[in-house]
Amino acid sequence: MQSKNAPLSLKNENKIFLNDVFRRLRFALSLNDQATLEIFALAEYEMSAEYLRNLMKKDTEEGFLPLRDKTMCLFLDGLIITKRGKQTGPNAKPITPLKSGERLSNNDILRKIKIAMSYQEQDMLKNLQLAQFNVGKAELSALFRNKNHRNYKKCNNQLLRNFLQGMVLRHRPESVKK
Repeated sequence: MQSKNAPLSLKNENKIFLNDVFRRLRFALSLNDQATLEIFALAEYEMSAEYLRNLMKKDTEEGFLPLRDKTMCLFLDGLIITKRGKQTGPNAKPITPLKSGERLSNNDILRKIKIAMSYQEQDMLKNLQLAQFNVGKAELSALFRNKNHRNYKKCNNQLLRNFLQGMVLRHRPESVKK
């Protein structure tokens, strides 16, 4: 564990950011430990309750474990299955976890949340507006374009955090301080 004063590398900052995204998403959707473990199981990933508790800790707490990109991807895939059902039939795509060294971008996270929650463009914009973070339709659609497309836009941490805050305001309005 790093001390509070030790500088974080960009790689470690991203890991901590994934833990933060994971905590915020669980909070927004009111997912307790048991529901979260069941989501991982749907993605064919068995996680212990102790490991989950360590992922939920803040980086300054004893026992904190950084969330790996692969684990976050499996959680989001399990969330898609939970919310939309498992695909069946000849066109069903199997869950393919990230390969070693492969990174999960903020765009990927946003895309998987959009799929899981069956959000349309207006739903996405509404979540951002609830967090008082205004984004235009063109900018939003650029986040979901192919990386090689000339109008592709990288999703920054601020946008993703505000989107998750909008989800909290939308799905758990009672939890917001007045």
